[in-house]
Amino acid sequence: MRLLTLALAALLFASSAAAQPYPSKPIRFVVGFPPGGSADPTARIVGAALAEQLGQPVVVENRPGGDSAIGAEYVSRQAPDGYTLFFGSNSAMTAAVALKKAPLYDPLKDFTPIGLVGRATFFFDVPATEPAKTLQEFIAYARAKPGKLNYGTGNPLSILSNVQILNAAGIDMVHVPYKGEGPLTPDLVAGRVQSAILSNPAGIELVKSGRLRALAVLADQRSALLPEVPTFAEAGLPQVTVRQWAGVYGPAKLPREIVGRLNKEVTAVVKRPDVVAKLQSYGYAAESSTPERMWEINRDDLVLWKKLIADANLALE
Repeated sequence: MRLLTLALAALLFASSAAAQPYPSKPIRFVVGFPPGGSADPTARIVGAALAEQLGQPVVVENRPGGDSAIGAEYVSRQAPDGYTLFFGSNSAMTAAVALKKAPLYDPLKDFTPIGLVGRATFFFDVPATEPAKTLQEFIAYARAKPGKLNYGTGNPLSILSNVQILNAAGIDMVHVPYKGEGPLTPDLVAGRVQSAILSNPAGIELVKSGRLRALAVLADQRSALLPEVPTFAEAGLPQVTVRQWAGVYGPAKLPREIVGRLNKEVTAVVKRPDVVAKLQSYGYAAESSTPERMWEINRDDLVLWKKLIADANLALE
């Protein structure tokens, strides 16, 4: 009788736990980058607003390394219960995979997409001392000096974007890789490299202060941060299509009802005027999506990156 009572009690406890509405405890929001830059504060802005929407704490957890691949792999191995989420961008979900011979995870199979958060703003910058005032003038300048000018890169996005730019413009420049935008930026200001693609935190103030010149924005439309700077399409290079985006993911096999709830709240978050303004201050244009659309964007960009890498004969790690 006592065993039967204990069994019934255990069954009732399990049923009660299963019946608890999601979420019923704090949620971990993993970021694959360290504090600083734009990814960490952007994730914290979204996480704080998401906590308000869900009525539970959303705790940002930094797991940097491997261009955010370490954090991504960690989340892919967690239980699909909605309590561990990933702030994923095309660094982890395309670049870190496309550049590896043997990736540690499959971004299309090992994760459940929840919804986009926004698209980052990157500018094609040159030193203020360079003679070119427009992108076409820079292309003409580079064509007149084949193999004589340097371009710097601080992340996979800038590597692939520059590959597209050089191919579209028909110019030959020397690639100088850096371990991030931090060490790259002072060399660009000093003219040791003649161009670079920088994100808002790294370069926007230098453009405003006149130490750098932004010739084009890597986006579908002009940025409110520097509205006078044209898009690549407006500047004559519509072939440049690499875009930076970010969104929320869970591990694979996340239950449909949890995905639906999270997508609803993430969508509400990125439409809030206060969140839109905060994201914009870090160079992010807020944008929402369905889980299905986010998966399609991930798939299409992964194909694009792999093709660019193959065309450029870049060595895989």
